[in-house]
Amino acid sequence: MPNTNFTTLCYIECEDSYLMLHRVKKEGDMNRDKWLGVGGHFEKGESPEECLLREVREETGLTLLRWRFRGLITFVSDCFPEEYMCLYTADRYEGTIGECREGCLEWIKKDRIGELNLWEGDLIFFKLLRDNQPFFSLKLCYEGERLTEAVLDAVLWNY
Repeated sequence: MPNTNFTTLCYIECEDSYLMLHRVKKEGDMNRDKWLGVGGHFEKGESPEECLLREVREETGLTLLRWRFRGLITFVSDCFPEEYMCLYTADRYEGTIGECREGCLEWIKKDRIGELNLWEGDLIFFKLLRDNQPFFSLKLCYEGERLTEAVLDAVLWNY
């Protein structure tokens, strides 16, 4: 059981691609078969940046050298506990990508992201990242895997 309902998620960039994690290894994973960035739950007493750096190192073997806090995502679901996710991008790192116990890591071209098995709301924050939106707050409401509402900076988003 996670320590908190606060998480980080990071999309590591290299040229025209993001490092994506295909979640296929972990049993009972609410993200099973989905493609995500890397990240996870805060441990007790961690700041968002401490969680980000630890999770990226644990899941990829990489040490981030430069990152940017892009937004805060609030997830509301009829199936899962509420979650508050700090969304980051990173474009400088060192190290070698290793094995991930939660899935398969792969560089995916940004223009192919929409072809992957993603949560519906992820397409909204990918658009915001692509458009270089300043820091944002995005609330995503789900019934099962169906996105029912998206609110960007307190305004209903027409997706």
